[in-house]
Amino acid sequence: MPVATPYLRVDLERLRRNVRVVAEHAALAGIVLRPHVKTHKSVDIARLQLASGAAGITVATVAEAEVFVRGGCEDVFIAYPLWLDAARAARVRDLAEVARVAIGVDSVEGAATAGRLLGGSSVEVVVEVDSGHHRTGVLPADAGRVALAARRAGLHPRGAFTFPGHSYSPGAGSSAATAERDALEAAAASITAAGLAVEVLSGGSTPSLVAALGTSAVAASGITREMRPGVYVFGDAQQWELGVVEPGDIALTCRSTVVSHAGGRMVLDAGSKVLGADRAPYASGFGRLLTDPDARIVMLAEHHAVVETDATLPPLGSQVDVVPNHVCTAVNLADDLWVEEAGGLRPWPVSARGANH
Repeated sequence: MPVATPYLRVDLERLRRNVRVVAEHAALAGIVLRPHVKTHKSVDIARLQLASGAAGITVATVAEAEVFVRGGCEDVFIAYPLWLDAARAARVRDLAEVARVAIGVDSVEGAATAGRLLGGSSVEVVVEVDSGHHRTGVLPADAGRVALAARRAGLHPRGAFTFPGHSYSPGAGSSAATAERDALEAAAASITAAGLAVEVLSGGSTPSLVAALGTSAVAASGITREMRPGVYVFGDAQQWELGVVEPGDIALTCRSTVVSHAGGRMVLDAGSKVLGADRAPYASGFGRLLTDPDARIVMLAEHHAVVETDATLPPLGSQVDVVPNHVCTAVNLADDLWVEEAGGLRPWPVSARGANH
């Protein structure tokens, strides 16, 4: 039975290729890959990544960690400056009974609270530093102070991490990768000066990935360099717009039906409740069409996407593939990903659907 539109469709061949290629490049660069699974929220895809050589996974929430640990993932980093209370700490403790678990901290107070609630457990902490995105993270020079607070509170500090989110800007991938490297090296120096060992320095984003793979690694012996890209598995219209991926790399689209030609434009049945509403300042539309590179979604409502194109409008009732602007938000709205393989479509559940706490 055909799947009713709109639905998220995954090209399995492209997905596998994207996973394999990034894993191979990371291995050649001597970098450990710990992909961020908030992009796909799928245990099936996490298994593909682990089978291709990923050392573990990155998640954004405790609930995501719970889903993926239940799904067999044994090494999880919650890359978020968690502010723990007793209930959330109990959940983290439970996870650490069956998997290797690390959490992010970015303040002395956060480290002390985590130690008070998790002290004596195997949970590790990784200090977040700001490498230029200016969202969360301490200054790199303060990393040692936070790591020392964690150690004094009874937790093991693993190292430092950062998110170079300012790479999500045209032409910024290379400079963001350099800023990431410099911030992590400064953080390592700060932690070492505090009398603590540094085991890992973790960074990475999809727009800065190629540049980051080419930057020189920290030379100190015993320090693991780690990358946490997420969107690379699918690609999306943002990455296309930034020149990070080509249309032939994009592994997830929204299969949509042409429902109207009102006003001489194409109107689709996929709105913001399926595609998500993200539109970065540099984006030229609310999404793109995979096979019509010049077309743009110029209006997005809850259940409508209005497309302008110079091409001949496809017939009413025909189907087209929309590339969402931000694939992470589109996946977060779906119950299933429909995987295209020989013999038709098969649903892969969005395992961590709603796991936002």
